[in-house]
Amino acid sequence: MVAQLESFSTNSTISLPNPVEGLVQVFTSSHRNFFTTVMAQALRIAGQGTSVLVVQFLKGGIGQGQDKPIQLGQNLDWIRCDLPRCIDTPQLDEAENQALQKLWQHTQNVVYEGKYSLVVLDELSLAINFGLIPEADVLAFLAKRPPHIDIILTGPEMPKSLLDVADQITEIRRSDRP
Repeated sequence: MVAQLESFSTNSTISLPNPVEGLVQVFTSSHRNFFTTVMAQALRIAGQGTSVLVVQFLKGGIGQGQDKPIQLGQNLDWIRCDLPRCIDTPQLDEAENQALQKLWQHTQNVVYEGKYSLVVLDELSLAINFGLIPEADVLAFLAKRPPHIDIILTGPEMPKSLLDVADQITEIRRSDRP
């Protein structure tokens, strides 16, 4: 049996005494293999009836793109960059750069529309550090987003400016213990 929670739209007439502010959360690590933790959180929240978008900026290879999101359950859309490969270098050809910029623009548009309550921006710090998405654009995006939307940023070497605007920072480290 599957339980379905009723979620209220932003056009709802329910008025809370103190509006709930969305959080900016950062998950960072020196290695790139920690996405499972964030994805588990996104799936758990989507399973409770909240609309979730997961965007993987540097993952490709499956011909997906923003026009063909994978839907995990009723409330979670998952999109990757429409690239033939995963990005691990700042050197992109023109088609790859256009695909990444198109995904970034799409992400901003759906967030500004308020379509999702939680948006996960996976490996955004690498896209910034590679010079593929300007840090100033990300800061402006975070400032302009609708106030009720939670944003999760992931990636190694998160820029200090993003850490400064984060409400919560989680650093994932490998244990020295076997």
